[in-house]
Amino acid sequence: MDAVRVALLREVLAGTEWVQATRRFAGTLRGAVTPQGGGLLLVGSAGYEPWHLAAHLDDEAAWSGLPELSPTLVRHRVPGGAPAHLAVGLGRLAAAGRGETLLVVTPEQPGAGLLERVHDARRNGATVLALDGGDRDLHALAHDALAACPAPPDGADAAPADLDLDTVQHLVSAAAGENSLPAPRGHRRFRDRLARLTDRLTAPPPPRW
Repeated sequence: MDAVRVALLREVLAGTEWVQATRRFAGTLRGAVTPQGGGLLLVGSAGYEPWHLAAHLDDEAAWSGLPELSPTLVRHRVPGGAPAHLAVGLGRLAAAGRGETLLVVTPEQPGAGLLERVHDARRNGATVLALDGGDRDLHALAHDALAACPAPPDGADAAPADLDLDTVQHLVSAAAGENSLPAPRGHRRFRDRLARLTDRLTAPPPPRW
């Protein structure tokens, strides 16, 4: 989802809590990783791998000049031959501690095994964030959490203000990059600033994922 589509989505959602809520959560995420210079770990449940959010955060890190937003994707199962940045297993969570941020993203129950690892990471000093379907146990462990609406039953239409987890992830990742402090511009003319913005929207860096 590009910047133009995110802007249109926010316009549709004006008057709901989603625009403010996703920006607030993005601010928490950015505030956790920026002072530490990174250390963002991203993990899903056994049945849900948030690779899409990993890619979007990686893009936002490049576009916004905030490399701290680029995550390490922690996977429950690492296939043979996976590249190094996609070959980090759950054992990485055992080493998570102070100065690191663990973002748990899943629309389903995280499971006892993952909750135990998240609990250990928090006890060791890691900041825990949750972007999920509203699991109480996970939210009890998280320093901050944002719950998306569950998907409607087959054949049913979602309410206008209901957002699924994928859409919420788009809004959060976009806001995480937008909310960064702009680089000093000096006396750059408006035309120069507009050209810079156009280049950013039309020429994203090649994806790593």
